[in-house]
Amino acid sequence: MAFDAYFLTAVLDEIRREATGARVEKIHQPSRDSVIFLLRTEKGRQKLLFAPNPAAPRLHLTTASPENPAEPPMFCMLLRKHLSGARLVKVEQIPMERCASFYFDTIDELGDPVQKRLVCELMGRTCNLYLLGPDGRIIDCLRRIGLDEGRRQALPGLYYQEPEPIAKEDPLGLSEEDYSRILAMPGADRLSDRLMDALGGLSPMVCREAALFAAGDCDARMEALSGSTAEKLWLFFREHLGHPKPYFTRGKDGVPKYFAFCPIRQYGDYEEAESFTALLDSFYILRDRNDAMRQKSQTVRKTVTNLCQRIKKKMAIQEKELAATLDRERHRQLGDIVTANIHAIRKGQKLLETEDFYDENMTVIQIPLSEVLSPQENAAKFYKDYTRMKNAQKELTKQLEIGREELSYLQSVLEELNRAATEQELEEIRQELQSGGYLKKDTVKKKMKQAKLQLQRYESTDGFGIYVGRNNRQNEELTFKLANKNDIWLHAQKVHGSHVIIASNGRPVPDDTITEAAQLAAYYSEASQGENVPVDVTPVKQIKKPAGGKPGMVIYHTYRTVYVDPKPDVVLPEY
Repeated sequence: MAFDAYFLTAVLDEIRREATGARVEKIHQPSRDSVIFLLRTEKGRQKLLFAPNPAAPRLHLTTASPENPAEPPMFCMLLRKHLSGARLVKVEQIPMERCASFYFDTIDELGDPVQKRLVCELMGRTCNLYLLGPDGRIIDCLRRIGLDEGRRQALPGLYYQEPEPIAKEDPLGLSEEDYSRILAMPGADRLSDRLMDALGGLSPMVCREAALFAAGDCDARMEALSGSTAEKLWLFFREHLGHPKPYFTRGKDGVPKYFAFCPIRQYGDYEEAESFTALLDSFYILRDRNDAMRQKSQTVRKTVTNLCQRIKKKMAIQEKELAATLDRERHRQLGDIVTANIHAIRKGQKLLETEDFYDENMTVIQIPLSEVLSPQENAAKFYKDYTRMKNAQKELTKQLEIGREELSYLQSVLEELNRAATEQELEEIRQELQSGGYLKKDTVKKKMKQAKLQLQRYESTDGFGIYVGRNNRQNEELTFKLANKNDIWLHAQKVHGSHVIIASNGRPVPDDTITEAAQLAAYYSEASQGENVPVDVTPVKQIKKPAGGKPGMVIYHTYRTVYVDPKPDVVLPEY
């Protein structure tokens, strides 16, 4: 991504068009690093997001409606006190810097009109959001920075200090001759690095795009440049800085991966979004939702992960013990040899030296004996060890199978947690683990009964209903209670994932529908990022539940396998 100063310039132009003159209706702070202003404009309502998050700094209009905490944070309360009902009158940006100022006309405590300023800084680890009074003093800020922290202080009562000016040239104001001068300067060997060193407000990705446009290669070296490079650079920046547009590329999962204000050719195909707001929403809404769900599921995830590690350690010990039992036959042989030589053993003897009649060469071996046992008891001890190891092998084999099944189940729960997109889905997983005894049941009675989570339903191009389980409990209910025995069951092969059912209603199921359902089965599995994923297909009547099996566990022997790509653009829209 490239949320650089010039991308911010384009975003602020969009905000000016849509929100200048808007009145602040509500202010929310859904997370530690994000504040949303609900604005009423002449055209309707707009939501303005400030996200001075060092990991993903951004500022833009949004359509997202994240869940707000029950108790608003103190900084949110302060913003409401000073800016509720205020009118946004001006938006400014420090040249070549990711720093924007929003000026609000409002009324102070005495009823006098004043102008207050909200400054949003989006520069890496110094990201911050400041509320300033009419005199430029800091009323408060999102992150307070003390006098002893060795950087710009940010404390209530201090005067706000703007970031130090960037000692680079503004690419928007340069001529073709200026670019020729920059190319002639000493410095970096690659063109993209030279541009980064000389020009302000640009990201490394945009500088690589400029190098690709002007020299035909993102990594073009200075000594290989032609005489037309300066002219092409001038044309590139004049066009894209003067008329920025929202461009992006998609990752393998179909989700926007990189964005910029210029075409992104270095990663292959690229697209143009409807607006900067639409682009940033599509990029961050899913990411923010996943981050929020990761935080909410952290306790459950940690519990399940610890259980998995505990089972793996236990199984490692059991496998070592099982390997030791494989040598039990030798104990029986030693018992036979001691029995055959009882007449030659005296009580208190520590060692028996005799021929090994189980060895074709009849080699002489030494067998350790217990001096406190009689000759007969020494022989019996070897037979007892043999029997003990034989019984241990059976029990360890059984325990290892139980361990593998439990580990597989818990790993499937982790995969469910990765796919959980709502609080309701997470709650169902919690209930599943509570029913299995892996989590303690809630002691506090819930005020409202939670609505049952619905199955995901899709429709194939041939008109067949396709159902997808969201978790192990839904998988089991879907396969063994809701599906008809003649319906078609699908599951990604040898990986954890959702059960998928094609409701045939007694009709033959076309190959196209099976392919589409297989794509869903691959997409809702651990193999969702893969290609050519094998998916098993069989009638529901072939699916059996193993005795004592965990939720969602099945066995089947008759099936066929299809290979599909789990790409979102071929997953049918849910309704």
